[in-house]
Amino acid sequence: MFSLPATIVKAAEHATEAAAHGAHGAEELTGMAAKFEELNHVLGHLTPHVKFHIGPIPVTSTIVNTWIVMVVLTAIVFFITRKVEYKPRSAGQKILEMYIEFIGGLLETVMGKKGRKFIPFVGTVFLFILALNLSWFIPGMIPPTTDFNTTFGLSIATILAVNFIGIREKGLKHYLQHYLEPNPIMAPLTFMEQFTHAFSLGIRLFGNMFGEKMVVTVLTILAPLIFPLPVQLLGIIMGIIQAFVFTLLTITYISEFVLGH
Repeated sequence: MFSLPATIVKAAEHATEAAAHGAHGAEELTGMAAKFEELNHVLGHLTPHVKFHIGPIPVTSTIVNTWIVMVVLTAIVFFITRKVEYKPRSAGQKILEMYIEFIGGLLETVMGKKGRKFIPFVGTVFLFILALNLSWFIPGMIPPTTDFNTTFGLSIATILAVNFIGIREKGLKHYLQHYLEPNPIMAPLTFMEQFTHAFSLGIRLFGNMFGEKMVVTVLTILAPLIFPLPVQLLGIIMGIIQAFVFTLLTITYISEFVLGH
């Protein structure tokens, strides 16, 4: 019977192994190329895009996502509060009352008992921002707070509301006197302070939420079986912290008008 020399057999085996390694290496390179391609599209994925137009006005994905969060949040609050009882028995009402006491405690810490009158405003700010930050739980949703248009819109609206509270609580005369303290020469700087408050609120919320979402997206692409869960848990903590910081600063700004510097 004809048989190949041992050297030829070994050479054939080495060639087969090399071909197998080459195919495996090619698969790895293809997989890495696909991941790099996904990384190239991360920023585009997080950038808001136009969904449709209402007349000449473009409606972006950020606006649509914000509407969705508002609808979901309104529905949850409606179902919790539709059967409010003097002595709470439902879990929803108990959670709501705990939340109200939490916000009331923050206000009392900074402003005393008189601060409790601002629970509706401050509680709404915290709850809305928290819902926006954690909206990535909804499949396919990009948190609206990763868009600077949302964060600066929230910060400007908050500072305007704070100034309105100052006028309502102190009257227009005393409100204007706030800008003349401690020295009338400082009035322009005190007035500019309102713009810096709005800017700092907006940029802080945007920077932290956009950076957190960027890191989560990149790590999910690079190591989908290792990083997502711990990083997502970190994202929940980050979302809560940023909503808390925004709210605490809002309380501080209110106290400046109501109680003075």
